[in-house]
Amino acid sequence: MSANADPSTRTWTVSEAKARLSEILRLSEQEGPQRIGTRRPFVVVPAAVWEAKTAPRTPLGRWLVENMPRGIDVDLPDRASKRAVPFSEDAPG
Repeated sequence: MSANADPSTRTWTVSEAKARLSEILRLSEQEGPQRIGTRRPFVVVPAAVWEAKTAPRTPLGRWLVENMPRGIDVDLPDRASKRAVPFSEDAPG
C-alpha cells in the first residue's frame, strides 16, 4: 500500500490487491473507495454505492410533475399555436 496518509488517496499495487483482496473489499465498505494501480488505475467500491451512482435518472418531465409546487397558481401558456405548421395539410402552399 502506498505511504499516503489520507485513506481517500490510498493506492494499492496490483500485486498487493491480488494478495489482500478480502481486506480491500472490507476497507471499501468501511472507509470508501480503494484505488488499485497507477499506470492503469481502478477503483473498488461497494455494489450499493455503484448502483446509487449509476441508477437511471428520472426523465425531466416526470421530475417536473412530481416536484411541481402544490397550491401555487401557475399560468401555463396556451398550447394552441397560432402559427402555420409546415408540411401539414393546412399549410399555405
